[in-house]
Amino acid sequence: MSSRFDFLSTPLAALTVILRRPYEDARGSFARLFCAEEFREIGLSKPIAQINHSVTRQKGAVRGLHFQYAPHAETKIVSCLKGKIFDVAVDLRPDSPTFLHWHGEILSADNRQALCIPEGFAHGFQTLEEDSELLYFHTDYYDPTAEGALNVTDPRLGIAWPLPITELSERDRTHPFIGSEFVGVCL
Repeated sequence: MSSRFDFLSTPLAALTVILRRPYEDARGSFARLFCAEEFREIGLSKPIAQINHSVTRQKGAVRGLHFQYAPHAETKIVSCLKGKIFDVAVDLRPDSPTFLHWHGEILSADNRQALCIPEGFAHGFQTLEEDSELLYFHTDYYDPTAEGALNVTDPRLGIAWPLPITELSERDRTHPFIGSEFVGVCL
């Protein structure tokens, strides 16, 4: 069988948009969400260690910007199963020419896109529709001692969220802004 994915580059090296190409017939459709062999093409060599599902009820809500420090750095593959989101990744690799740059993509059930967010990036999203559901594939287990986060309203990042932020957890609201001491994430 030929590849069921198209992999598209973004302005941030290694951050990849995944287009699923479903098989469709009179019954409906079938789409592959993940294939280790095909994902090696974009450099994913670690196995999937954890799969998470989230539901965000309110339109305009923001979750993020989260990451894990080494040795628990992880690649995430994020898909929107229901609704629509603006998915954002921030480059935290200190030697990258796009250090602290961000890139956003609209993911939805309709466009069948996913975002492959490599190690060394923070991740967050804003819901563009109510009751948006996401599925995340992770290459490492969540470790609270390795958790890091950026403030979604940090002016140094200047993320252009498409909607006013209607909801943000207390934890995400209180993450500090990036200071001069922040040197990124070493892998």
